[in-house]
Amino acid sequence: GVQRMVRSDLGSAGVMFTIDTESGFEDVIFITASYGLGETVVQGAVNPDEFYVHKPGLRAGKLAIIRRNLGSKLIRMGFASDEERLATGKLVHTLDTPPELRNRYALTDADVTELAQYALIIEQHYGRPMDIEWGRDGEDGKLYILQARPETVKSQRGDQVEHRYKLKGHSTVLAEGRAIGQRIGTGPVRLVSHISEMDRVQPGDVLVTDMTDPNWEPVMKRASAIVTNRGGRTCHAAIIARELGIPAVVGCGDATETLSDGQLVTVVCSEGDTGVIYDGLLETEITEVKRGELPYCPIKIMMNVGNPSLAFDFAQIPNSGVGLARLEFIINTNIGVHPKAILDYPNIEPDLKKAVESVARGHASPRAFYVDKLVEGIATIAAAFWPKPVIVRLSDFKSNEYKKLIGGSRYEPDEENPMLGFRGASRYISGEFADAFAMECEALKRVRNDMGLSNVEIMVPFVRTVRQAERVAQLLADRGLARGQNGLRLIMMCEVPSNATLADQFLVHFDGMSIGSNDLTQL
Repeated sequence: GVQRMVRSDLGSAGVMFTIDTESGFEDVIFITASYGLGETVVQGAVNPDEFYVHKPGLRAGKLAIIRRNLGSKLIRMGFASDEERLATGKLVHTLDTPPELRNRYALTDADVTELAQYALIIEQHYGRPMDIEWGRDGEDGKLYILQARPETVKSQRGDQVEHRYKLKGHSTVLAEGRAIGQRIGTGPVRLVSHISEMDRVQPGDVLVTDMTDPNWEPVMKRASAIVTNRGGRTCHAAIIARELGIPAVVGCGDATETLSDGQLVTVVCSEGDTGVIYDGLLETEITEVKRGELPYCPIKIMMNVGNPSLAFDFAQIPNSGVGLARLEFIINTNIGVHPKAILDYPNIEPDLKKAVESVARGHASPRAFYVDKLVEGIATIAAAFWPKPVIVRLSDFKSNEYKKLIGGSRYEPDEENPMLGFRGASRYISGEFADAFAMECEALKRVRNDMGLSNVEIMVPFVRTVRQAERVAQLLADRGLARGQNGLRLIMMCEVPSNATLADQFLVHFDGMSIGSNDLTQL
């Protein structure tokens, strides 16, 4: 048959994989999207929006979008006019994307869900992970599947030896972007502005350029790492880097300006979604792991998972779930703003208001941004380990740690000993923090009830008295998180002496304890 010409030049387009392209985790669908023809996404000319959809949740009819990343989408490609074609001979051209389009997602949640359902059908038909291109027709508004082919990198690797890379030190951060792969590369920077300069790249150099296309592949094979200004996880540079097994950081924005030719750098893709280029040659620890030959362990071991972007990879190591997932990491890394600055918007000073608006782009409001990012962080970990239990600890910032967040100094007290100060349960039950705590509860409720990730359990830190235990349990129940409801288990941290000596009284309100040896031995 003949396929219609989908007018994605008037709509949007992108790529989706029925597997996580970085870890090989098979229970998610990864979707990219940008405005105009999909060639800009494939070439790496734009940093597209990204979406992750949990397959089990999608099959169960739940809200299954577990993570979103808003791309810059600076340009869009369309068809040239008749006059332009005659004058230049070019069939397509690129235009700047208007700010109002850049600052919102190219797909709605309903669109993402529809595409993910198509991806499930295609994967089921072929019986293997798939690489799929899609387009939205700007005339009829419908979504179309343009082509589908087998995914050929992560799904083919099986149980071969993996090398886990760990940086043993840090230095000045020179640039950041999207991490491709999970390795670390070092070497001198080689700035290449045009393909004609490829002979300058020597084996072991770090190739730094604006973007790549198939003509660059011979020189890419020589590089110890690749860094580009533009591109997302499905761009040409990302695909080739995966095939070659070398680290790449794409979509840095200004790497060709911030890095100098010949400068010695370390390119790190082993710390999660964000790839980092550090100044100098840093020492790296490399461990060989062959998952298929890991010995059987008779003890049930639960993991500590702080960074949600590493959850898909960690979940493939033998485990019995997650024993501790800290909300502080999600707030620090994915939000970065004090919750009360979010709640006080827009009645805050101009500089703080501008900072809040900058991080909250693409969301209905700053408050929605805060809750959405909590939801995404929690849901990513819960989905990665589903259906094994994932114990999420409520935020346990001390006042001096809250101060480090944007706007934090405006709200936090000066305390002589923050370890014994305004933290844990005493903060949750305080009227001063009630609205901020409500956002955490709302996020947990959405993950468990709306997304169906009922494997999430809640841990309460730093509960000083039995009365505090009772009040926190009741407060959670009032917020829709009642112990026992929908199988919810409440755990408490045992980190002050009273928790141990009065354990039987505390456990009237909780289903278990987790020993916080660090605080318990110091208090």
